[in-house]
Amino acid sequence: MKITIGEIANQAGVSTGTVSRVINGKPTVASETRATVLAVMKKLGYEPDPVARELSRRTKHTLGIWVGAGENRLSPYFNVIWRALMREMQLHATQFVELPVDITQVRRRMDAVLLFHCADIDQRLDTLWRRGVPGALIGHHPGVSCVAPDDMGGGRMAAAKLLSLGHRDLLHLTVSDEHQWAVDRAAGFAASLAEGSSASLAPVILRGGGSVLGGYRLMRDAWQQGHRPTGIFCATDEMAVGALGALADLGVSVPGQVSVLGFDGLVDLYPGLASVAQDIPAIAQEAVTLALGAIEREVVRHVVVPVQIIEGTTLGPAPGKRPH
Repeated sequence: MKITIGEIANQAGVSTGTVSRVINGKPTVASETRATVLAVMKKLGYEPDPVARELSRRTKHTLGIWVGAGENRLSPYFNVIWRALMREMQLHATQFVELPVDITQVRRRMDAVLLFHCADIDQRLDTLWRRGVPGALIGHHPGVSCVAPDDMGGGRMAAAKLLSLGHRDLLHLTVSDEHQWAVDRAAGFAASLAEGSSASLAPVILRGGGSVLGGYRLMRDAWQQGHRPTGIFCATDEMAVGALGALADLGVSVPGQVSVLGFDGLVDLYPGLASVAQDIPAIAQEAVTLALGAIEREVVRHVVVPVQIIEGTTLGPAPGKRPH
C-alpha cells in the first residue's frame, strides 16, 4: 500500500504543506519540525518519487538579474559566478532577464530580482519596492535576503596564514572602498594582524583596479617606490596574477623573496596560485533559493558561505623564517 503525505502529516502532527516543504528541502521549516517529519517518514518507510520531487521543485517564475554599473562582466570571476547562476536557474526551470543598469524603461513582468551588491544598493532596492517586486542580494544588506562569502573571515584567514609563515612586512592590494567585499576582506585582514601579534602590525594598503592589469600596476609601482613586503594579500585572484607578473618582470623570486595570496579560488588562472577560495556554486544555489523564497514572502535570511585556503606554490616562509 502506497504511503501518502497525508498519513505522514497525521502522524507528525503537521500540515501536508509542511511535509511537502520538508520533502522538497525548503528552508522555511523549523529544525525540530523537520526532524519529526523525517523520523515519521523513516518509520513508515516512505520514499519520495524522485521524478515527482524534481517536478515539484521546478517553477515558472521569471527572475531579473541586476548587475551594478561597476561590475566587470568580462572578468573571470564574473563569468564563473554567472555560469553557476545559469545552472541553478536551469535546475529550477526558472526564466531570467538580464536587466540594464537603468531599469526605468523595463516593462517586462518579473517575479523577483537578484541583485549584485553595488554602491547604489539602497536606491536600487527602493526602486524594486516601489514596483512591488521582491529581491535578493549577492552581498549583504539589512532588510533583504542575501548571500555572500565570508569575506571578513577570509581576510582573517589570509592574515593568519601569512603570520604562520613568519611574514611581518605585509602589503594588501585591493580596490576602492565602494566595494563592500573589498572593505570586508581588508577589515578582516587588519583585525587579525592586530590580534595575532604582540607588536601591532599595520599592512601597507594600496588601492587600484581589481583586474590583472590593476594588480600588475599596483605591485610594480609599490616596488619602484621602495616597498619591500615579504607577504602580499590580494583582494582578488586576478590582482594576484597581475602582482605575480610584475614581480617576475622585476626579477623578484616567488615564494623565495615574496609570497602572494589571492582571494576567490580561481586557481586555474595561474599554476600554483594560493587563494582564499569562496564556494561559488553554493553561493549561486543560495542566491536563487533566496530569490524564489522572496516571491513567497519567506522570512528574510542572511547566509554567509564559508571560505577556505587553497595552498599553492606562491606561498612560502618569509626569508630566514621557519613556518609555525
